[in-house]
Amino acid sequence: MTDHNPIASHVRGADTPPLLTLTVGACLARAAAAWPDAEALVARHQARRFSFAQLHEQVDALAAGLLALGLNRGDRIGIWSPNRFEWVLLQFASARVGIILVTINPAYRLAELEHALTLSGCRALVTAIAFKGSDYLSMLRTLLPELERPGPLHAARTPDLRWVIHLGSDDLPGMMRFDRLVVLGTESERRRVEEIAVEVDCRDAVNLQFTSGTTGLPKATTLSHHNIVNNAQFVAAAMGLRHGDRLCVPVPLYHCFGMVMSSLACVLAGATMVFPAEGFDPLAVLQTVQDECCTMLHGVPTMFIAEMAHPEFARFDLSTLRGGIMAGSPCPIEVMRSVMERMHMAEITIAYGMTETSPVSFQSSVDDAIERRVSTVGRIQPHLEAKIVDLDGEIVPRGVSGELLVRGYSVMKGYWGDDKRTREVVDGEGWMHTGDLAVLDEDGYCQIVGRAKDMLIRGGENIFPREIEEYLHRHPGIETVQAFGVPDDKYGEEVCVWVKLRAGAALSEDELRAFCQDQIAHYKVPRHIVFVDEFPMTATGKIQKFIMREIMVELLTGKR
Repeated sequence: MTDHNPIASHVRGADTPPLLTLTVGACLARAAAAWPDAEALVARHQARRFSFAQLHEQVDALAAGLLALGLNRGDRIGIWSPNRFEWVLLQFASARVGIILVTINPAYRLAELEHALTLSGCRALVTAIAFKGSDYLSMLRTLLPELERPGPLHAARTPDLRWVIHLGSDDLPGMMRFDRLVVLGTESERRRVEEIAVEVDCRDAVNLQFTSGTTGLPKATTLSHHNIVNNAQFVAAAMGLRHGDRLCVPVPLYHCFGMVMSSLACVLAGATMVFPAEGFDPLAVLQTVQDECCTMLHGVPTMFIAEMAHPEFARFDLSTLRGGIMAGSPCPIEVMRSVMERMHMAEITIAYGMTETSPVSFQSSVDDAIERRVSTVGRIQPHLEAKIVDLDGEIVPRGVSGELLVRGYSVMKGYWGDDKRTREVVDGEGWMHTGDLAVLDEDGYCQIVGRAKDMLIRGGENIFPREIEEYLHRHPGIETVQAFGVPDDKYGEEVCVWVKLRAGAALSEDELRAFCQDQIAHYKVPRHIVFVDEFPMTATGKIQKFIMREIMVELLTGKR
């Protein structure tokens, strides 16, 4: 079946406007030429502001510093930090000279950090000093005891890593201050920046983004300039982002939402990106929208819920808001309506996608009817193609659910260093198998009706239980463990684990959580823990998580 058959769940996006062939660095250079004096970036929590010309100047200075450090085109540099202006500088500076940026979740702890650095082969790491409950320096010194020694870094556990650059103001043993890196480049390196920038191809890898999977540790999704520049272009167009807009960005930069749909989209549109805080703070968002006269706001549903539920919500003037994007997890219809009315966001849109598709595949439009915008994720984006198939891979009729597949410019280059797992999700015809269940209506609007088996979404964070299970299996007292999601009023879902201990072993809930502390991200640490003697299984020995979930829902409902 094809999209010419009106009953086929197969759609193609528009073929206009044409795809851009710009690199990420070229996007900023173009913006600086078009709007040099317009405000590009505001980091309120750091009291820093940059025009497009100033941002471009700082980015080129940092790019020269990276070259002076000894980094070359194709090398990887990691960033482990919450939202700061330095994050954006590094995003564009690394891209300018063909260095691949590895974005590391600020919530990552030791085991996850080590995996990210070794899998990607990072030669340099830019790190914050601390964030919330994470003492980054302490973790780094545990992972890299060699930092205390004089001379170049040669770490046993991360053999490729040569430089650690920190975002603090003090001189620290074995590390370089970020502000010194910015001024490290000479005139010679500045000239090399221009020479290398011309050589960087839009099809080159620009970014490694970690995404959890059903088979253990996170995979590194490899995205190209072509992937994310064009996705940012079409996302900006769909939400009506334009020059003069001021976009409040409380979503994290390490994720595609912040890096592509927010910062890169603003550069392409000539809009201002405004960061209210290092991490999400509902009061800071409300204050920033009012004080900075923001016209757009991004967030996952739990962020909007927290903003509207804040006890001081009513005292803020949010009348400058017009629209934005809600994405990251399914949005309750009531929340969407409330945001449109109470936060003045009549033009808010819903976006759907995944890291492997750069990220957005479907998005509603500002001129879609309200019913469409609150009940669907919109229509297919330009230059993309989607189909919904049954278990045999056959396209289903409109109105029938099946697995959603996406094809086009946005599909990742692959998982870094893992062709096998790449082939498991991208087939020989280029279709990305999302693992999500969806339905297309007669007008091509998509509704997501289910998710990849087992995956849960806690406050916008995708969590695959297998990753938690594999970590907990390291505990000597645990024989086996099953992790799954249960409904939660605040976060949408929370992590629940059922644990079977080894004979003679003793373990409390607090001890199990302590075992997770500083090793896996806080949002993956189980909220609900049940010790069991056995699991519900089928006759063939397959564990039935849906029965475990039903039992927990009844148990938790009874506690309320």
